[in-house]
Amino acid sequence: MHLRPSDFHSYLRPSKCDLRVYLREKGVPEGAPGPYEEVLKRLGRRHEEEYRSTISELVDLSKVSWAERLARTQAEIKRHAIPLYQPAFEVNLRMNGSTHRVTGVPDFVLFDDEAVVVQDCKIARRVNEDDHPEILRTMELYGWLVEQTTGRPPGRLEVLNGRRELIPVDYDKGQQAKTCLQEIVSIRSLSEPPFHPVGWSSCGDCGFNDFCWQAATGKHDAASVIGVDKGLARALHDAGIDTYEQLLDAFDERTLAALQRPWGHGTQKVGNKSGSILRNARALVEGREIVMQVPVVPDRRRYVMFDLEGLPPQLDETDRVYLWGMGVYEDGKSDFRPAVSDFGPDGDEKGWDAFLEAAAKIFATQGDIPFVHWASYEKTKVQGYIDRYGDRDSIGARVLANLIDLLPVTQRSVVLPLPSYSLKVIEGHVGFQRTQTEYGGDWAMAAYIEAVETDDVGRRVELMGQILTYNKEDLDAMWAVMGWLRTRVPTA
Repeated sequence: MHLRPSDFHSYLRPSKCDLRVYLREKGVPEGAPGPYEEVLKRLGRRHEEEYRSTISELVDLSKVSWAERLARTQAEIKRHAIPLYQPAFEVNLRMNGSTHRVTGVPDFVLFDDEAVVVQDCKIARRVNEDDHPEILRTMELYGWLVEQTTGRPPGRLEVLNGRRELIPVDYDKGQQAKTCLQEIVSIRSLSEPPFHPVGWSSCGDCGFNDFCWQAATGKHDAASVIGVDKGLARALHDAGIDTYEQLLDAFDERTLAALQRPWGHGTQKVGNKSGSILRNARALVEGREIVMQVPVVPDRRRYVMFDLEGLPPQLDETDRVYLWGMGVYEDGKSDFRPAVSDFGPDGDEKGWDAFLEAAAKIFATQGDIPFVHWASYEKTKVQGYIDRYGDRDSIGARVLANLIDLLPVTQRSVVLPLPSYSLKVIEGHVGFQRTQTEYGGDWAMAAYIEAVETDDVGRRVELMGQILTYNKEDLDAMWAVMGWLRTRVPTA
């Protein structure tokens, strides 16, 4: 087999998955990268180019043939003189009874006296075992390739992260990288697909997400039951339980609570989650909602629907919100009042100020009106911005005091025949329809980054208009779900 650093990414990102390695080896078609993935690639290339421009007298090996690149890499390393851009390494490695071709192309090789320094550029801001093990395995493999090629270990392995910091990576003689490659070889050699449970969040960014979820839905996979995490799914599979019908037949609340499942380096009982897991399985089996209690939502004439759009840490130094979406809703009518960050260097703080001003006007006319949101993001961000920029007239604190998280209200009230309590999933269940063909948080981030980078004012206005429409429809979807919730009558 031909093994390369991209195999680590295939195996470990977005989460470790042996099934993804198997499916790619078998040539199963996967979804095309979305706009967000394309943005990450573009930003990664720019990050690399910016660092490349700081290194003088660089030998560019990126455009020559593979054979010439290998030969010139070895020749230049012997000279220990001029830094190399995209040098090539190739070594044969004996594993699992076969010899495999292992190649690697780091971004840069530099020289510190007689030592070889390997550097790679990544836009990730956290380079560690928990967040990006694939980066560590890649650098360890580069170090091993250097040692096998030159007879000497590398002087340093370094990653230029998204904060433009050079992060050192320990060299372990390539042991962890080779162990990981051995696992990949074993998976590729399988004649049947390995068992790997689906997960709504962990599988969301994978190119095989649609393929795997269609398969899971078709066979009533127990892993698709809300509350059945991957550890529990494996424990059930080991016990011969693969469907949610089998789950209901095999367990009651007491026996499922006592089941030991993998947890960290040991095991843990399912415990008090067993009741909700079995109810979720029953909803799927029966194909119906199970209303546990009347949803507890304050009875007010008007509500503010509240939804934020932000950039994650790998795309922005401050992990910032670029759109504070709000709308006052009453009897199907809405008054959309978004606050948008400026594009300048102080745009983040100006966006926060605009939000406080808009929220203050709402309180002035509506009193302590509920701010309804979905999940914890809004609460976390409002508190974070209070800590970052302060809280003029305590408006942020007033928003926090009036927040209502509709997600736990829904979870406590209604068991749904769905694989997730994501707003995007539930809005479809209640019949809400959007006007845009492309939407979602990742799409919005990609559109916003394009708006920031473009010099075309008309294009920027167009993109921001699309993002505002998406955010407004998020608010409309929450309003629709809340209206649906308030009509639920207990059935269980």
